[in-house]
Amino acid sequence: MAATPAKGWRANIVILAALGANLGIAAAKFVAAAITGSSSMLTEGVHSLVDSGNQGLLLYGQRRARRPPDREHPFGYGRELYFWSFVVAILIFGLGAGVSVYEGWKHIAEPEPLGNPWINYAVLGIALALEGTSWWIACREFAAAKGTTPWWQAIKESKDPAGFIVLFEDSAALAGLAVAGAGIWASQAWGDPRIDGAASIAIGAILAGVATLLAREAKGLLIGERADPAIVERVRALLEGRPEIVRVNHVRTIHTAPERIFVAISADFEDSLTMGEGETLIEAIEHELKAAMPMLQSIYIRPEKAEDAVDAVALG
Repeated sequence: MAATPAKGWRANIVILAALGANLGIAAAKFVAAAITGSSSMLTEGVHSLVDSGNQGLLLYGQRRARRPPDREHPFGYGRELYFWSFVVAILIFGLGAGVSVYEGWKHIAEPEPLGNPWINYAVLGIALALEGTSWWIACREFAAAKGTTPWWQAIKESKDPAGFIVLFEDSAALAGLAVAGAGIWASQAWGDPRIDGAASIAIGAILAGVATLLAREAKGLLIGERADPAIVERVRALLEGRPEIVRVNHVRTIHTAPERIFVAISADFEDSLTMGEGETLIEAIEHELKAAMPMLQSIYIRPEKAEDAVDAVALG
Protein backbone atom coordinates (compact mmCIF):
# COMPACT_ATOMS: atom_id res chain seq x y z
CA MET A 1 0.00 0.00 0.00
CA ALA A 2 1.29 3.50 -0.79
CA ALA A 3 2.28 5.93 1.89
CA THR A 4 -0.55 7.84 3.48
CA PRO A 5 -0.21 11.25 5.07
CA ALA A 6 0.15 11.54 8.81
CA LYS A 7 -2.66 13.27 10.62
CA GLY A 8 -2.87 16.03 13.21
CA TRP A 9 0.05 16.28 15.58
CA ARG A 10 1.88 13.44 13.85
CA ALA A 11 2.21 15.57 10.72
CA ASN A 12 3.37 18.63 12.65
CA ILE A 13 5.75 16.92 15.06
CA VAL A 14 8.11 16.06 12.19
CA ILE A 15 8.20 19.67 10.97
CA LEU A 16 8.35 21.20 14.46
CA ALA A 17 11.18 18.89 15.51
CA ALA A 18 13.16 19.85 12.42
CA LEU A 19 12.39 23.56 12.91
CA GLY A 20 13.54 23.57 16.52
CA ALA A 21 16.73 21.68 15.69
CA ASN A 22 17.63 23.88 12.72
CA LEU A 23 17.12 27.19 14.54
CA GLY A 24 19.48 26.16 17.35
CA ILE A 25 22.00 24.64 14.97
CA ALA A 26 22.03 27.68 12.67
CA ALA A 27 22.86 30.03 15.54
CA ALA A 28 25.68 27.78 16.78
CA LYS A 29 27.16 27.37 13.29
CA PHE A 30 27.21 31.10 12.60
CA VAL A 31 28.99 31.76 15.91
CA ALA A 32 31.55 29.06 15.15
CA ALA A 33 32.06 30.38 11.61
CA ALA A 34 32.62 33.92 12.94
CA ILE A 35 35.22 32.71 15.44
CA THR A 36 37.12 30.26 13.23
CA GLY A 37 36.59 31.69 9.74
CA SER A 38 35.47 28.33 8.37
CA SER A 39 33.75 28.59 4.98
CA SER A 40 32.09 25.18 5.26
CA MET A 41 30.79 26.08 8.73
CA LEU A 42 29.34 29.33 7.36
CA THR A 43 27.60 27.50 4.52
CA GLU A 44 26.31 24.93 6.99
CA GLY A 45 24.84 27.80 8.99
CA VAL A 46 23.13 29.12 5.85
CA HIS A 47 21.93 25.57 5.14
CA SER A 48 20.31 25.29 8.60
CA LEU A 49 18.80 28.76 8.31
CA VAL A 50 17.27 27.92 4.92
CA ASP A 51 15.93 24.66 6.35
CA SER A 52 14.32 26.60 9.22
CA GLY A 53 12.58 28.88 6.73
CA ASN A 54 11.47 25.85 4.75
CA GLN A 55 9.84 24.27 7.78
CA GLY A 56 8.05 27.55 8.42
CA LEU A 57 6.75 27.55 4.84
CA LEU A 58 5.53 23.96 5.17
CA LEU A 59 3.61 24.84 8.36
CA TYR A 60 2.16 27.85 6.58
CA GLY A 61 1.23 25.72 3.57
CA GLN A 62 -0.48 23.14 5.77
CA ARG A 63 -2.56 25.85 7.45
CA ARG A 64 -3.54 27.43 4.13
CA ALA A 65 -4.41 24.03 2.63
CA ARG A 66 -6.95 23.36 5.38
CA ARG A 67 -9.21 26.20 4.25
CA PRO A 68 -12.68 24.97 3.18
CA PRO A 69 -13.92 25.18 -0.43
CA ASP A 70 -15.48 28.42 -1.60
CA ARG A 71 -16.97 29.82 -4.82
CA GLU A 72 -13.58 30.56 -6.38
CA HIS A 73 -12.02 27.24 -5.31
CA PRO A 74 -14.84 24.67 -5.23
CA PHE A 75 -12.39 21.81 -4.63
CA GLY A 76 -10.68 23.55 -1.72
CA TYR A 77 -7.15 24.82 -1.22
CA GLY A 78 -5.40 21.52 -0.54
CA ARG A 79 -2.98 21.84 -3.46
CA GLU A 80 -1.59 25.08 -2.02
CA LEU A 81 0.58 22.83 0.15
CA TYR A 82 2.09 21.47 -3.06
CA PHE A 83 2.87 25.03 -4.21
CA TRP A 84 4.75 25.85 -1.03
CA SER A 85 6.59 22.54 -1.26
CA PHE A 86 7.82 23.59 -4.71
CA VAL A 87 8.91 26.94 -3.26
CA VAL A 88 10.87 25.05 -0.59
CA ALA A 89 12.73 23.13 -3.31
CA ILE A 90 13.57 26.40 -5.09
CA LEU A 91 14.87 27.94 -1.86
CA ILE A 92 17.07 24.94 -1.14
CA PHE A 93 18.55 25.21 -4.62
CA GLY A 94 18.79 29.01 -4.87
CA LEU A 95 19.80 29.96 -1.33
CA GLY A 96 21.23 26.79 0.18
CA ALA A 97 23.16 25.45 -2.79
CA GLY A 98 23.89 28.85 -4.35
CA VAL A 99 25.36 30.43 -1.21
CA SER A 100 27.34 27.27 -0.42
CA VAL A 101 29.00 27.18 -3.84
CA TYR A 102 29.67 30.94 -3.79
CA GLU A 103 31.25 30.89 -0.34
CA GLY A 104 33.32 27.85 -1.22
CA TRP A 105 34.63 29.43 -4.41
CA LYS A 106 35.43 32.66 -2.58
CA HIS A 107 37.33 30.74 0.09
CA ILE A 108 39.35 28.91 -2.57
CA ALA A 109 40.15 32.14 -4.42
CA GLU A 110 41.10 33.99 -1.21
CA PRO A 111 42.04 31.32 1.35
CA GLU A 112 42.29 32.28 5.01
CA PRO A 113 43.78 30.05 7.73
CA LEU A 114 41.20 28.51 10.04
CA GLY A 115 41.05 29.33 13.72
CA ASN A 116 40.68 26.83 16.55
CA PRO A 117 39.02 23.80 14.89
CA TRP A 118 37.74 22.39 18.18
CA ILE A 119 35.00 25.01 18.27
CA ASN A 120 33.82 23.73 14.89
CA TYR A 121 34.04 20.12 16.04
CA ALA A 122 31.98 20.89 19.16
CA VAL A 123 29.30 22.63 17.10
CA LEU A 124 29.30 19.82 14.54
CA GLY A 125 28.85 17.29 17.35
CA ILE A 126 25.87 19.20 18.77
CA ALA A 127 24.42 19.63 15.29
CA LEU A 128 24.87 15.92 14.59
CA ALA A 129 22.92 15.03 17.74
CA LEU A 130 20.07 17.46 16.97
CA GLU A 131 19.87 16.67 13.25
CA GLY A 132 20.11 12.97 14.00
CA THR A 133 17.16 13.23 16.38
CA SER A 134 15.10 15.15 13.83
CA TRP A 135 16.06 12.64 11.11
CA TRP A 136 15.09 9.71 13.36
CA ILE A 137 11.66 11.26 14.06
CA ALA A 138 11.11 11.89 10.34
CA CYS A 139 12.13 8.32 9.48
CA ARG A 140 9.91 6.84 12.17
CA GLU A 141 6.84 8.77 11.08
CA PHE A 142 7.37 8.13 7.39
CA ALA A 143 7.98 4.42 8.03
CA ALA A 144 4.71 4.22 9.96
CA ALA A 145 2.87 5.94 7.10
CA LYS A 146 4.38 3.91 4.26
CA GLY A 147 3.61 0.48 5.72
CA THR A 148 5.21 -2.31 3.69
CA THR A 149 5.85 -0.16 0.62
CA PRO A 150 9.56 0.18 -0.28
CA TRP A 151 11.04 3.52 0.76
CA TRP A 152 11.71 5.04 -2.65
CA GLN A 153 8.38 3.86 -4.04
CA ALA A 154 6.61 5.31 -0.99
CA ILE A 155 8.30 8.68 -1.55
CA LYS A 156 7.29 8.72 -5.22
CA GLU A 157 3.71 7.73 -4.40
CA SER A 158 3.28 9.92 -1.32
CA LYS A 159 0.76 12.74 -1.72
CA ASP A 160 1.88 14.51 1.48
CA PRO A 161 5.14 16.36 0.73
CA ALA A 162 5.75 17.56 4.29
CA GLY A 163 6.98 14.17 5.50
CA PHE A 164 9.41 13.37 2.71
CA ILE A 165 10.71 16.96 2.40
CA VAL A 166 11.83 16.97 6.04
CA LEU A 167 13.30 13.49 5.55
CA PHE A 168 15.28 14.68 2.52
CA GLU A 169 16.39 17.89 4.27
CA ASP A 170 17.60 16.04 7.34
CA SER A 171 19.43 13.47 5.24
CA ALA A 172 21.15 16.27 3.31
CA ALA A 173 21.98 18.00 6.59
CA LEU A 174 23.66 14.89 8.01
CA ALA A 175 25.65 14.44 4.81
CA GLY A 176 26.62 18.12 4.92
CA LEU A 177 27.83 17.80 8.51
CA ALA A 178 30.03 14.88 7.51
CA VAL A 179 31.49 16.82 4.58
CA ALA A 180 32.05 19.94 6.71
CA GLY A 181 33.82 17.94 9.41
CA ALA A 182 36.02 16.20 6.87
CA GLY A 183 36.85 19.52 5.19
CA ILE A 184 37.81 21.22 8.46
CA TRP A 185 39.97 18.27 9.51
CA ALA A 186 41.72 18.02 6.15
CA SER A 187 42.36 21.78 6.07
CA GLN A 188 44.05 21.60 9.45
CA ALA A 189 45.88 18.34 8.84
CA TRP A 190 47.34 19.38 5.49
CA GLY A 191 47.60 23.09 6.16
CA ASP A 192 45.52 24.06 3.14
CA PRO A 193 42.43 26.21 3.87
CA ARG A 194 41.25 25.79 0.29
CA ILE A 195 40.09 22.29 1.20
CA ASP A 196 37.51 23.87 3.49
CA GLY A 197 36.26 25.87 0.51
CA ALA A 198 36.05 22.71 -1.60
CA ALA A 199 33.99 21.10 1.19
CA SER A 200 31.61 24.05 1.00
CA ILE A 201 31.17 23.50 -2.75
CA ALA A 202 30.54 19.79 -2.10
CA ILE A 203 27.81 20.72 0.40
CA GLY A 204 26.27 22.95 -2.28
CA ALA A 205 26.29 20.04 -4.72
CA ILE A 206 24.47 17.85 -2.16
CA LEU A 207 21.84 20.53 -1.63
CA ALA A 208 21.40 21.04 -5.37
CA GLY A 209 20.81 17.31 -5.84
CA VAL A 210 18.25 17.16 -3.03
CA ALA A 211 16.50 20.29 -4.33
CA THR A 212 16.24 18.75 -7.79
CA LEU A 213 14.62 15.59 -6.41
CA LEU A 214 12.20 17.59 -4.26
CA ALA A 215 11.28 19.89 -7.15
CA ARG A 216 10.50 16.90 -9.35
CA GLU A 217 8.22 15.34 -6.75
CA ALA A 218 6.54 18.66 -5.90
CA LYS A 219 5.99 19.41 -9.60
CA GLY A 220 4.13 16.13 -10.08
CA LEU A 221 1.85 16.89 -7.12
CA LEU A 222 1.29 20.47 -8.26
CA ILE A 223 0.30 19.39 -11.78
CA GLY A 224 -1.94 16.68 -10.38
CA GLU A 225 -1.31 13.00 -9.63
CA ARG A 226 -3.71 10.07 -9.66
CA ALA A 227 -4.76 8.29 -6.51
CA ASP A 228 -3.24 5.02 -5.35
CA PRO A 229 -4.08 2.29 -7.94
CA ALA A 230 -5.53 0.23 -5.09
CA ILE A 231 -8.13 2.97 -4.49
CA VAL A 232 -8.97 3.10 -8.20
CA GLU A 233 -9.44 -0.67 -8.32
CA ARG A 234 -11.62 -0.58 -5.22
CA VAL A 235 -13.85 2.07 -6.82
CA ARG A 236 -14.05 -0.01 -9.99
CA ALA A 237 -14.91 -3.16 -8.01
CA LEU A 238 -17.76 -1.44 -6.15
CA LEU A 239 -19.18 -0.17 -9.44
CA GLU A 240 -18.86 -3.50 -11.20
CA GLY A 241 -20.71 -5.14 -8.33
CA ARG A 242 -23.82 -3.16 -9.27
CA PRO A 243 -26.13 -5.18 -11.56
CA GLU A 244 -27.49 -1.95 -13.10
CA ILE A 245 -24.04 -1.15 -14.53
CA VAL A 246 -23.15 -2.98 -17.74
CA ARG A 247 -19.58 -1.78 -17.91
CA VAL A 248 -17.23 0.62 -16.14
CA ASN A 249 -15.57 2.55 -18.95
CA HIS A 250 -13.00 4.41 -16.89
CA VAL A 251 -12.19 5.69 -13.41
CA ARG A 252 -10.02 8.81 -13.30
CA THR A 253 -8.71 10.37 -10.13
CA ILE A 254 -6.66 13.35 -9.03
CA HIS A 255 -5.49 14.45 -5.60
CA THR A 256 -6.80 17.89 -4.64
CA ALA A 257 -5.02 17.57 -1.27
CA PRO A 258 -3.03 14.85 0.52
CA GLU A 259 -6.23 13.34 1.90
CA ARG A 260 -8.77 14.53 -0.69
CA ILE A 261 -9.43 12.90 -4.06
CA PHE A 262 -11.61 13.90 -6.99
CA VAL A 263 -12.88 10.93 -8.98
CA ALA A 264 -14.57 11.01 -12.40
CA ILE A 265 -16.36 7.85 -13.50
CA SER A 266 -17.74 6.87 -16.90
CA ALA A 267 -20.09 3.89 -16.80
CA ASP A 268 -22.51 2.18 -19.18
CA PHE A 269 -25.86 1.81 -17.41
CA GLU A 270 -28.65 -0.63 -18.27
CA ASP A 271 -30.81 0.80 -21.06
CA SER A 272 -33.98 -0.09 -19.17
CA LEU A 273 -33.24 2.41 -16.38
CA THR A 274 -35.39 5.54 -16.38
CA MET A 275 -33.86 8.95 -15.72
CA GLY A 276 -35.29 8.97 -12.21
CA GLU A 277 -33.93 5.51 -11.48
CA GLY A 278 -30.53 6.54 -12.84
CA GLU A 279 -30.41 9.60 -10.59
CA THR A 280 -31.32 7.50 -7.57
CA LEU A 281 -28.67 4.92 -8.49
CA ILE A 282 -25.95 7.55 -8.93
CA GLU A 283 -26.78 9.08 -5.56
CA ALA A 284 -26.65 5.65 -3.90
CA ILE A 285 -23.29 4.88 -5.54
CA GLU A 286 -21.85 8.19 -4.33
CA HIS A 287 -22.94 7.50 -0.76
CA GLU A 288 -21.51 3.99 -0.92
CA LEU A 289 -18.15 5.17 -2.30
CA LYS A 290 -17.76 7.97 0.27
CA ALA A 291 -18.70 5.62 3.11
CA ALA A 292 -16.11 3.08 1.96
CA MET A 293 -13.40 5.65 1.12
CA PRO A 294 -13.84 8.98 2.95
CA MET A 295 -10.92 10.51 1.03
CA LEU A 296 -13.20 10.64 -2.06
CA GLN A 297 -14.41 14.18 -1.44
CA SER A 298 -15.81 14.86 -4.93
CA ILE A 299 -17.38 12.21 -7.18
CA TYR A 300 -18.61 12.71 -10.73
CA ILE A 301 -20.44 9.85 -12.43
CA ARG A 302 -21.29 10.08 -16.12
CA PRO A 303 -23.62 7.56 -17.74
CA GLU A 304 -22.01 6.82 -21.10
CA LYS A 305 -22.26 4.07 -23.69
CA ALA A 306 -19.16 1.89 -23.91
CA GLU A 307 -18.70 2.62 -27.60
CA ASP A 308 -18.78 6.37 -26.95
CA ALA A 309 -16.06 6.06 -24.31
CA VAL A 310 -13.75 3.81 -26.33
CA ASP A 311 -11.20 6.58 -26.91
CA ALA A 312 -10.95 7.19 -23.18
CA VAL A 313 -10.59 3.57 -22.03
CA ALA A 314 -6.78 3.65 -22.29
CA LEU A 315 -6.67 6.48 -19.76
CA GLY A 316 -9.07 4.87 -17.31
